[in-house]
Amino acid sequence: MAVFLAAFAQQLAPGVHAVLLLDQAGWHLTPKLVVPDNITLLPLPACSPELNPVERIWLYLRERFLSHRLHRDYTAVLDAACAAWNRLLQERGRLASLTGYAYLMRLDFK
Repeated sequence: MAVFLAAFAQQLAPGVHAVLLLDQAGWHLTPKLVVPDNITLLPLPACSPELNPVERIWLYLRERFLSHRLHRDYTAVLDAACAAWNRLLQERGRLASLTGYAYLMRLDFK
């Protein structure tokens, strides 16, 4: 998580501050985690997958592209996940429809 946050922070334009919504997994909330100054972590309430947009993405990918399949090795699993993600991105507007929760759409990021 620390490696991801550091890399993500470097991708942000100067002066941009990102707020990341996360579940309460231990590696998201550990006090040992170094969070860059241009990122704020915002944990969702416990046991609330309906508030976490990424849960709907995983559900969509599993239902349409990843379930009921056997893969011969890790590379095949990775290839299938990448192919599923790319197919999702080809569906114009699908990602926004899956993650566009009303509470997020009301936020003013300016």
